[in-house]
Amino acid sequence: MAVRSAGLLIYRFVDVAVEVLLVHPGGPFWKGKDEAAWSIPKGLVEEGEDELATARRETFEELGVNVSGPFERLGEYKQPGGKLVIVWLTEAERGFEPRAGLSSTFEMEWPPHSGKTEFFPEVDRAAWFCAEEAEFKMHKGQRPILQDFLKKKGKRNAQTS
Repeated sequence: MAVRSAGLLIYRFVDVAVEVLLVHPGGPFWKGKDEAAWSIPKGLVEEGEDELATARRETFEELGVNVSGPFERLGEYKQPGGKLVIVWLTEAERGFEPRAGLSSTFEMEWPPHSGKTEFFPEVDRAAWFCAEEAEFKMHKGQRPILQDFLKKKGKRNAQTS
């Protein structure tokens, strides 16, 4: 069975344009990488865990805030490495801004083979991007998520406030 991950594509409308919230992974491997390095907040689904609960938990771990929804399932996306990412959409509440420095951390040996371990944030930055910039910033395997989102919600409709 493929490894499953779940995440939230958080969006907002600024005037009539749409923006999406992306996170940049922490740690030494991603330092200095920008193009195709950003992601939606997401993480591995634990044994027996509800996928939406995973998406909400991971968003809290990476951004330090609870996102209350409502949530709309967008779909499942197979990544180049075989992982399956299940994605929900949610519109950010007015005034919602990502907060830096609130991410959970992970421990790894650094530098490699040094015998020393260091802690790094799971996420070192979070930011809003317009659709065109988001496509440039996102991991290539996640770009279909953005494309499907734009087909579904890309234009502000008359019912959206």
